[in-house]
Amino acid sequence: MTEPDLESSDFIERLRAGDRGAFARLVRAHHNRLLAVARTLVNPADAEEAVQEAWIAAHRALPRFEGRSALLTWLTRIVINQARMQLRRSGREVLFDPQESEGDDALAHRFNRFGHWRQPPLNWEMAGPDALLTRDELQHCLEKNLAAMPDNQRLVLQLRDIQGMDFDAICNSLDVSASNVRVLLHRARARIFQLVDHFQETGEC
Repeated sequence: MTEPDLESSDFIERLRAGDRGAFARLVRAHHNRLLAVARTLVNPADAEEAVQEAWIAAHRALPRFEGRSALLTWLTRIVINQARMQLRRSGREVLFDPQESEGDDALAHRFNRFGHWRQPPLNWEMAGPDALLTRDELQHCLEKNLAAMPDNQRLVLQLRDIQGMDFDAICNSLDVSASNVRVLLHRARARIFQLVDHFQETGEC
């Protein structure tokens, strides 16, 4: 979680004034978190570059930071924009308006028209003598499926369920509506539920 004083007005004033120690503390506190965000969109090497470029851009822009969003939200948005610029250079784009073609037809039978479970998930059991091996196999399976997930769904899942960012902050970071964020998050979670259900039933990815 964010240290409370990293969002305080006194700390932000120090950043605006060019306090190098304050900026170094900001980098130490948030670099790994921002790197995880970038890695949902680009490969690890490009993620490092995107975050480095984001820190440079943030340092230049800090004197003009008005505090209309949380500092971490502002930094996350800069990182996402840098990663999206890298994708554009390679001919890719990330859209945050959910499309019907994003491949959730296979999940439709699990939900009714109101978005509620028609067929709820299985009771997941991870106990027993093979639990450690099973966890490793499931972790590998999750990583494989996360990598294959549409970029927009993977990013929203990272921000909400892994980093715990609230919906308003996600909307501000991505510059999209709450309804779009909720649709993307629902689709991402549904894929994870389906994966774990299948793994529990078959022991296979």
